[in-house]
Amino acid sequence: MKSALDTGNTAWLLTSAALVLLMIPGLAFFYGGMVRQKSVLNMLMMVMGALFIVGVLWTFFGYGMAFGTDAAGTTDNEWLGNVSDNIGLTSLITDNPEATYPAMAFVAFQAMFACITVGLIAGAIADRARFWPWMLFAALWATLVYFPVAHWVWASSGWIFKLGVIDFAGGTAVHINAGAAALALAIVLGRRIGWPKQPMKPHNLTLVMIGAGLLWFGWFGFNAGSALAANNTSAVVFYNTFIATCAAAIGWLVVEKIRDGHATSLGAASGIVAGLVAITPACSAVTPIGAIIIGIIAGVVCALAVGLKYLFKFDDSLDVVGVHLVGGIVGTLLIGFLATDAAPAAVNGLFYGGGADQLGKQAVGAFAVLAYSLIVAFILGYAIKFTLGFRVTEEDEITGVDLAEHAESAYEFGDSGGGGVFAGMGHGHLAARGEEN
Repeated sequence: MKSALDTGNTAWLLTSAALVLLMIPGLAFFYGGMVRQKSVLNMLMMVMGALFIVGVLWTFFGYGMAFGTDAAGTTDNEWLGNVSDNIGLTSLITDNPEATYPAMAFVAFQAMFACITVGLIAGAIADRARFWPWMLFAALWATLVYFPVAHWVWASSGWIFKLGVIDFAGGTAVHINAGAAALALAIVLGRRIGWPKQPMKPHNLTLVMIGAGLLWFGWFGFNAGSALAANNTSAVVFYNTFIATCAAAIGWLVVEKIRDGHATSLGAASGIVAGLVAITPACSAVTPIGAIIIGIIAGVVCALAVGLKYLFKFDDSLDVVGVHLVGGIVGTLLIGFLATDAAPAAVNGLFYGGGADQLGKQAVGAFAVLAYSLIVAFILGYAIKFTLGFRVTEEDEITGVDLAEHAESAYEFGDSGGGGVFAGMGHGHLAARGEEN
C-alpha cells in the first residue's frame, strides 16, 4: 500500500514542535529577568521543572486524557479522552500508511503545549514558592485541569469544541486556563514580604527582552503549527501572529507614555507577550486588519489590567493574570466581533453580519474554563499549603529562594555566594563542613 504521508506537513509539524519547545526556556528567561537577583534560578527551575514533570505525565496518560484514541482526537466522550488505549503511547508508534503525518508528530507537538501552559503559572508565585511543592502542584493541575480542558477545547468530541467555540491555538485551553490558576495560587501563597510598599524591580531587563524575543520566535510554531499543515491557513495565521504582536507592543507603550511619562523596555516585552496571547485564539478567524485591532486592544487593556493587583491586593508577581488571563479573554471574546468568513475559520462575527451567536459561544467557553481552573487550583493550592507547605520560610524568603531551595546563586562575585554539590563551591563547602565536624 502506498503511504499517504505528506513529508512537507510532517516536517512543518515537527519543526513547530521544536519551536514551541524553545518557548519554554524563553519563558524561563523572560520570567527570570523580571524577578530579583536572589530568586532567578528558582524561577528558571520552576518553569523547566514543569517541562520535566508534564512531559513524563503526557507519555503515561496525559495524551490519552486529552486526545483519546488517535491523533485526530476521535473519541465519544465530551469530557475526557480514552486513556486506556494510549498508556505509554506504544499504540501510536507503528507506522500508519493512511495517515498524512505520523501520530507521534502530533503527540510531540501537543506535549509542548501542555508543558508551557503549566510553566506559565509559575510567574504568579515568584520569589516565595518552594520547589518540590510546586512540582507536585504542576503534576496535579496538569492531570486534573489541563489534560481534560485540552480535550474539551480541541478534541472533536470535546464539549467546547462541539459548541462551536473558536480557539485556534490556546486562548482558553492555555492562557485563560493558566491565568486563572495563577490568580488562585497568588492568593493561596499570599503576598511577598514587603509587597507592595517595597520596590521589587526586575534584576535583568536584557534577559527579559531575550526571553520575549524567544517567545515571539517560538510562537510562530505555537500558532502556525496548529494548522497541522504547511498551507494557506498556516501562512495567514503566521502573519496575523506577527502583526498583532507589533500592534500590541505599540498599544502598551502608548499607555505607559500617557500614564507614566516613559516607554519602557519592560513595557515593550510585556506588550509583545500580550499581543501573542490575544491573537492566539483568533489568528485563523480574522484578517490582518482585525489582527491589528486585537493587538492594539490587548496591549492597552493588559497594560491597564496589570494594575488591578494593587487595587485588589493580590501579589501576582510577574503579571500572569494581567497578561495571560486578561489577554486570553480579550482575544477569545473579540473573535465574536471581528471574525470573518474570508479567514480560514470561515465564521462571521458581530461586525461582519454574524450576529451575537459566536460571541455568546466564545464567552461560554472562556468563562467555563476560567471557573473550572480557578476552583481546582484553589483546592490543590490550599491542600498543598496545609500539608506539605507551599511557601518558603520568612528567613529563606529574605535570604533568597535560590540559596534556600537550590543551594545556588545565579551570579557569583568573588568567592561569595553558594553552590550545589555539582559546583566547585558546593564541593568545597561540603568539605569545609566535614572538617568542621
